[in-house]
Amino acid sequence: QVQLVESGGGSVQAGGSLRLSCAASRYTGSSGWFRQTPGNEREGVAAIWVRSGVIQYADSVKGRFTISRDNANNMTYLQMNSLKPEDTAMYYCAADFSSGFWANGRWEYWGQGTQVTVSS
Repeated sequence: QVQLVESGGGSVQAGGSLRLSCAASRYTGSSGWFRQTPGNEREGVAAIWVRSGVIQYADSVKGRFTISRDNANNMTYLQMNSLKPEDTAMYYCAADFSSGFWANGRWEYWGQGTQVTVSS
């Protein structure tokens, strides 16, 4: 089992920045960030695989968001710049991708989420 705890959410004005953190209880080979708004499906934002170095981003965040890892401390980060009101959502950390396409496939572990609100 892996426990994931997100932090760093909050309220920010459009154009601002936030950095989300995800603390894992042990090492995982892959981790990702997802977001969801009420009434909508969960959306893959970014994912990273340690061994291959592969990083994936949703088109909507490319050039604005950066996912990174601190493997020594089992941390995953999401640096979010140039935030837009449409980035408002609950953001979730996930770990250990197992099948399918990364953005909507199977991830074994999930955190409880952290809210990000971007005002115009």
